[in-house]
Amino acid sequence: GKRDEELILPINSSLSVTLHQDQLKTTTTATISKDFTEDRIWLNGQEEDVGQPRLQACLREIRRLARKRRSTGDGDSLPLSLSYKVHIASENNFPTAAGLASSAAGYACLAYTLARVYGVEDDLSEVARRGSGSACRSLYGGFVEWQMGEQADGKDSVARQVAPESHWPQLRILVLVVSAEKKQMGSTVGMQTSVETSSLLKFRAESVVPSRLREMISCIQARDFPGFAELTMKDSNQFHATCLDTFPPISYLNDVSRRIVQLVHRFNACHGQTKVAYTFDAGPNAVIFTLEDTVAEFVAAVRHSFPPETNGDKFLKGLQVTPVLPSDTLKAALAMEPSPGGVQYIIATQVGPGPQILDDPHAHLLGPDGLPKPAA
Repeated sequence: GKRDEELILPINSSLSVTLHQDQLKTTTTATISKDFTEDRIWLNGQEEDVGQPRLQACLREIRRLARKRRSTGDGDSLPLSLSYKVHIASENNFPTAAGLASSAAGYACLAYTLARVYGVEDDLSEVARRGSGSACRSLYGGFVEWQMGEQADGKDSVARQVAPESHWPQLRILVLVVSAEKKQMGSTVGMQTSVETSSLLKFRAESVVPSRLREMISCIQARDFPGFAELTMKDSNQFHATCLDTFPPISYLNDVSRRIVQLVHRFNACHGQTKVAYTFDAGPNAVIFTLEDTVAEFVAAVRHSFPPETNGDKFLKGLQVTPVLPSDTLKAALAMEPSPGGVQYIIATQVGPGPQILDDPHAHLLGPDGLPKPAA
């Protein structure tokens, strides 16, 4: 939830894990030219409305910072006029607007790319935040806190890295794609309604999150997986409880999501310890945290509970996982009637770095004419 919709200032601080771009990424190309007659943007090959308020807020802020730099005398080397129009192309290699943080990745990538084009070297937290609040966290790799800040102008509502991507090399993330469809209730509208109607959300922001965040940072720094996992699940559950406490209620989870929750708890009970954790954003897709030595067995449990209907060889994407069969003990502990096709596919990944510059010209999404390259 937000305390200021225009500046995108949150009602509480938060923490995220940046995923590795080898598996999930947004790629963005931007170019400015005296020959362009208007700003234009393409997302996943389709031209979008460049007048979207959040996109315009990012552009305005980047151009303001560029003008400020030039006016102070530091920007004499800027090669291109600030009056030139910009063309932007962006692509996600994972489902967009499906509750998998595509807006966070997209606006972080956009802010970073525009800063390169316009020669801006300031902290980009504020620029990315204007597009999508969580995008300010995605400007850093590893484990990142978005500090809510206290100032009315939002200058102190910025992201900071809690630990780098190399801090916890054994940590693995599995994205269980239940639905790649665009969610029916967008995050922004949903959060606005929750802030207006949910008394649980107010209690959560004021009385639960501050201490829980400190505890979470301690667990990360100590690489305490059971502590990290339990907090992650409790916080996910409470977030979705606030969605149900919203009026009219919002339900991002579906029956498959709830079966995944059951699966995780039964898997942990079978082992007598917390080896796997779930979290759900504003959508039905599950993000699973576990350690490297548990990945293969949990993937086997998911495959057993949600057998793929077709293309079983494409069920698992991303990092290589050695296939294993679930033990009879585990199958008995799961005690779930299989739900074929409930999980469409799994993306196996790990903690990753912040924005990267692609030197390969073939990776650029815009051609010399400033228009999207034709699909290969």
